[in-house]
Amino acid sequence: MKKTTYRAYTAILQHELMPALGCTEPIAVAFASAKARQVLGRMPEKLVAQCSGNIIKNIKGVVVPATDGMRGIAISAIIGAVGGDPSRRLECLTSVTQEHRAAAKELEASGMCQVQLLEGVSNLDIIIKAFAGGETALVEVCYAHTNIVRVEKNGEPLYLSDARGDSDELDMSVLNLQDIYDYSTTVPLEHIQPIVERQLQCNRTIAEEGLQNPWGSNVGKTLLKFLGVSWPIQAIAYAAAGSDARMAGCELPVVINSGSGNQGITVTMPVFVFAQHIKASEEKLYRALLLSNLVALYQKTQLGKLSAYCGAVSAATGSGAAIAWLSGGGLDCITRTITNTIANVSGIVCDGAKSSCAAKIASSVFSAIMGYYMAVDDNVFQPGEGLVMDSLQDTVNAYTYMGRIGMAETDLTILRMMTGEGGPEPEKNTKKGA
Repeated sequence: MKKTTYRAYTAILQHELMPALGCTEPIAVAFASAKARQVLGRMPEKLVAQCSGNIIKNIKGVVVPATDGMRGIAISAIIGAVGGDPSRRLECLTSVTQEHRAAAKELEASGMCQVQLLEGVSNLDIIIKAFAGGETALVEVCYAHTNIVRVEKNGEPLYLSDARGDSDELDMSVLNLQDIYDYSTTVPLEHIQPIVERQLQCNRTIAEEGLQNPWGSNVGKTLLKFLGVSWPIQAIAYAAAGSDARMAGCELPVVINSGSGNQGITVTMPVFVFAQHIKASEEKLYRALLLSNLVALYQKTQLGKLSAYCGAVSAATGSGAAIAWLSGGGLDCITRTITNTIANVSGIVCDGAKSSCAAKIASSVFSAIMGYYMAVDDNVFQPGEGLVMDSLQDTVNAYTYMGRIGMAETDLTILRMMTGEGGPEPEKNTKKGA
């Protein structure tokens, strides 16, 4: 591997695998609001939170950490302004106290935050306007969850950037399966181990919390209760349980992948469970985690941070590829596993962050494990079957194009239905006596 490619891959992992407290969309709103309060120089008397459709979609149904179970954009912005620390980025709510919680609840009830839809913008766009004592502050986060592109005070620009994301300095186009394989299997571990070690520790902790206590819809606990403790069920259950806890507001940090904690959990936990099952060495486990993370990023780079295409699919595909490698499979087996997985479940839609994300993770991880077993038995979906193409690169391009371009109208339809602005009329019961 060229030194430039090696450095690029290391930089990508260092940048992308960051810790986050709670679902990243409400946290991004809280981060922007905390920054707006900092720019204003005092606690705002009024807030206006303007958000793109995908931000609204991913906040509507998820519990915001540090709010005692509350949901929504308004409380996300208010808790950020009241107690958020913008220097902590996606962990900005770790500084929230009980006094902050109580104050935020009162302010939310008073209606101090107005929420507005931003149209014709990036899928990830947040503008927070803060007002107090005749002064104003504005902070805009766009393209990535902590990427500040605009800061204003009293209408005067303090900062303006046209950067397309906070990873613009990284060349994500270098990601390809051959180099991912070479990097993951040869990189000196001391250069990268602390990153994946932290990811494994954080994500395992929240997964075990989700299995030990009632969170969300208890998808992980249900799987183990009724389907047993074979390694595939454990792999699925651990990933689902981490999401169970996270979507229900658990205040444990997660190390993300592609801007998502759910995806960070999904690239991690199935690999960990399989490594334990085969008694893999620590080195093999860490290398497998590198492979899993990079395979997921390889797909998400083409999809974008937010879309109607469920990110659990690309994350589970990474886990499947890593499991194939841990079992002794080479690049051909990994390629077949990836193809089998995305050819199966790439149509799962993202209808916002909420408790059912855990079930979508479970379905995606099951598909990845099935895809792996098919690959081991030399079975793979063939070119011409659906969107499967002659090469893996072309297959990934086809499915990610479908997700990014083909599902764009699906994304809008989901948003309209979730906000009550569209959708089918409720069916009327015409039976006598109803």
